[in-house]
Amino acid sequence: MQPWKIKSSRYLLKKWWMNIREDHVLLPNGGELPEFHVLEYPDWTCVLCLTKEGRLVMVEQYRHGVRRLSLELPGGAVEPGEEPIEAARRELLEETGYASERWSSLGRCAPEPSKHTNYAYFFVAEDAMRVADPDLDDSEYLRVMEVDTGELPGLIEAERIIHGTHLTAIYKAIGEGILKV
Repeated sequence: MQPWKIKSSRYLLKKWWMNIREDHVLLPNGGELPEFHVLEYPDWTCVLCLTKEGRLVMVEQYRHGVRRLSLELPGGAVEPGEEPIEAARRELLEETGYASERWSSLGRCAPEPSKHTNYAYFFVAEDAMRVADPDLDDSEYLRVMEVDTGELPGLIEAERIIHGTHLTAIYKAIGEGILKV
């Protein structure tokens, strides 16, 4: 397979958290797409944070795109120049007030590789403890919860956990034996 060749490119929107780029591309089969849209996002992290008791720390928040509450893993954007693990530590503390000394990587995925430029990095934080109050951004309204890992299948079935990237991390952790359900 050969990559597409970019004939021209222009930005339709540039914001601090997302750019929308329009590429005119030449396809390997000789065809061309004059308007292929690419969304440039920063990389993201999410954390499977387990307390000393083995409970999973999650956050519930409103997601305007789907106009409903979503039960999610703590996480967020990787800042420019920041390593994904450092972003995960920062986001966990800011969103939940929890911290851990035992961190491991669970890998990464490309949430939408056909049109998005970013990766989502998954981390596991074990033996976590609440060490501070959450320090939220002005737009963040979160409810921090500890969930028994045995409840995860029911929460997924009931569509309380709907974030695709976070479901990927949860299923990966179950498959690797990190989460017991």
